[in-house]
Amino acid sequence: MKLLRKIAQLAFAVPVVAGLVMSATYADTIKIALAETPSDELAAFFVALDRAKANGLDYEWTAFSDEELAIQAVLSGQMDIGFGTPYAAMQRSKAPLRIVFQLSKLKFFPVTTKKYEKLEDLDGEPILLHSRGGGTDSIANVIEDRLGIEFGERSYVPGSSNRVAALLGGRADATIIDLSNKNKLMRSEAGKDFNVLEMFDVDASDEALFANLNWIQENEEDVQILIDALVSVYKDMHDDPTFVRRETNPDGPIGQLPEEILAELDGFYTDAVEAGLYDPNGGGRKAAQADMEWYSAAGQLDGDPSELNIEDFWYLKPLDAATE
Repeated sequence: MKLLRKIAQLAFAVPVVAGLVMSATYADTIKIALAETPSDELAAFFVALDRAKANGLDYEWTAFSDEELAIQAVLSGQMDIGFGTPYAAMQRSKAPLRIVFQLSKLKFFPVTTKKYEKLEDLDGEPILLHSRGGGTDSIANVIEDRLGIEFGERSYVPGSSNRVAALLGGRADATIIDLSNKNKLMRSEAGKDFNVLEMFDVDASDEALFANLNWIQENEEDVQILIDALVSVYKDMHDDPTFVRRETNPDGPIGQLPEEILAELDGFYTDAVEAGLYDPNGGGRKAAQADMEWYSAAGQLDGDPSELNIEDFWYLKPLDAATE
């Protein structure tokens, strides 16, 4: 576990710069901070970026190795729009951060070696998570709160596939991973050696798109182009999950992924839509209220969730316009 912690610390220290400049005119270019390098989970987002570009949006993206780095990049003004669920930062920071679109829900799965059969068995046991303060960390907090247990040492390794590798290599006995990697693991020959523990349903946001409110209002036309594109892609994805693979640009960052990953895109998005990973309407008020409840229980929001004003955390005008 000490080795894993060192790996995680190194990952936090160095952002992975993988930017792709989509316009030579930097003055009007939206700078997007991804919380990870391009993967199958980001294929639909990049299809939406292609649609937004066709409608006049200029952008560049940079992939950071961790959600916290993406949040800090937006807070500092280095980047315009970020990936994450920065609720704690929203309450702590004087910068008026607002979410504009729910990219995915917290559909994650506790996976363990055969020594554990239910969540209660993890009381006092070490667990491997994505990042401090991130989605899997909040899931662990809520599990503790609901079941009255307390995990042992928490170690952090970004990327579900990396945590699966830790399981397979015997460096961890319990983790929380995403739908795609859970399915890959359990459908593989090694799946017989692991358990997927029963988990309660969650509708709160795992990844969301957020920005500084002042910047949003100063760039409403560009923000609207992006949100319109996202809504159109998410609706098309729910009608036919296989369209994502067909519309993926072969010369773009997703199209350059290994062929074995591209070959599984249809299966990934079919599974994801069936599991309810994506809201075709971008979350909106329903997601915002679920977030108030979830992130309060997770310890990342202070105050009674019934008394929190969702408009202090979400800016709904672009999404309302895209879904009306």
